[in-house]
Amino acid sequence: MKRIALPLALLVLSGQAPAPPPAPKVLAPSEIVAAAPAADWVAIEASDLLVMDLAPDRDGNKRRVVIQLMPPPFSQGWVGNIRKLAAARFWDATSINRVQDNYVVQWGDANAEDKAKAKGLPPGLAKVSQSDYAIDFSKVRSWHTVSTVKSSQRSPRSYSPVDGKNDVSSDAYAWQTEIANGWPVGTDTETVWPVHCYGMVGVGRDMPPDTGTGAELYTVIGHAPRHLDRNIALVGRVIAGIEHLSSLPRGTGPLGFYEKPEQREGIVAVRLGNEVADLPRYQYLSTESASFARYAAARANRRDAFFIHPAGGADICNIPVPVRKVP
Repeated sequence: MKRIALPLALLVLSGQAPAPPPAPKVLAPSEIVAAAPAADWVAIEASDLLVMDLAPDRDGNKRRVVIQLMPPPFSQGWVGNIRKLAAARFWDATSINRVQDNYVVQWGDANAEDKAKAKGLPPGLAKVSQSDYAIDFSKVRSWHTVSTVKSSQRSPRSYSPVDGKNDVSSDAYAWQTEIANGWPVGTDTETVWPVHCYGMVGVGRDMPPDTGTGAELYTVIGHAPRHLDRNIALVGRVIAGIEHLSSLPRGTGPLGFYEKPEQREGIVAVRLGNEVADLPRYQYLSTESASFARYAAARANRRDAFFIHPAGGADICNIPVPVRKVP
């Protein structure tokens, strides 16, 4: 004991205090996700995936885009149509027709407006009402949501973890935003709707009251166009292969449409995931898990080594739900 106490006493007498223990490392969001236990991940059913194979790139590399379809109760009229369209092989030999910078990529039948050349739609497609863009809150009361705290008065109005709870407060487009069962949604006091974040997939349509059938689809490749919320149906999100869409040449026509047929990117086939033999399995990080709570807090308040000033909040679209591919 004397051998230990003596150096300590000498340090005190000389005015030197023992060095404090090193501060624990602050994990980045990606490190939190990587450390999430298997129990915190939720399997995505293959039948809930839409797989789009584009024509190979100029080097002959395959290009595949995988879309997770929206679960009930959201957008089910359109999702049902999409399932029928895929079963009918409607998108086979169609194309990517529009790429608008910082906005969307759109695909479907380029000759849809020419009755002589248009591909016929399969029978039995539903005509969906505009009222289905948002649904009554009572239909999702059984859902577990990350947000349990009502709108705060913090500024900016954003996703702000408070006292260990993930408070998603009001933003410019909704009274409140939440991440519910793995999906970003906006709410008012009576209804709830999915929101336009990067990679979300929606239904192209004509002027209202037309709501689209699902034959024309688009995905967001730029800053979240939240002004489209409740104006166009959202039916899913790209979970793999978004780079094959976001990197395409921009269209030079109005709204980013390609002006010449040879500029369009060909679509080889679109299938539901349970029809694709070589499709990997996918999982998303449960938004009800402790791992997601830590991940969301880290996204809203970056304290890992690179950052100087934690933001103190994050827009709902800046907390993307992690998805991983498993063997």
